[in-house]
Amino acid sequence: MRLLKDKIKTDGIVLNENVLKVDSFINHQMDPKLMKEIGKEFARLFKEEEITKVLTIESSGIAPAIMTGLEFDVPVIFARKRKSLTLTSDVYTAKVYSFTKQETNEITVSHKYIEEGDNVLIVDDFLANGQAAIGLAKMVEQAGANVSGIGILIEKSFQPGAEEIRKQGYRLESLARVKSLAGGKVQFVETKETVYQ
Repeated sequence: MRLLKDKIKTDGIVLNENVLKVDSFINHQMDPKLMKEIGKEFARLFKEEEITKVLTIESSGIAPAIMTGLEFDVPVIFARKRKSLTLTSDVYTAKVYSFTKQETNEITVSHKYIEEGDNVLIVDDFLANGQAAIGLAKMVEQAGANVSGIGILIEKSFQPGAEEIRKQGYRLESLARVKSLAGGKVQFVETKETVYQ
């Protein structure tokens, strides 16, 4: 997605060879126009999947997931990283390791929000090692629902997450695939992009 790549080039900050900071437009301050276009792009990419729910993990995935849900006209669910007092024992759970925060969280979603037969699109901001996306997929499967696909804003292709997701048989669509952050520069995986008017 050219719009996202351009935003990464102009406003993204390479902190080191593994970390790309995008907090000025994705995960601290958000660019609503960019989020709207991201939602439209995921809706285009997954239009044949008959999506019934969009699932993400708090908190950086919420904005693009909301815009995607709006395009599909379906509910959006976010997995909680910390158990809420209002969540009872009727929850799906998975343990996920955050590469950025260097911590493991048990994520939860209430049983009442994902049902057997749902076609769920998972949306998240980054893909590094794939732990969040795979954890979300396992919760969908616990419910007897279908993982219709995984939509990622920024894939770090130099880390093993994308390969692991595909190896497990999930459809993965990443809007920007980063090949390298070496030398303080973002290099994208070369792809053939469709130009929209």
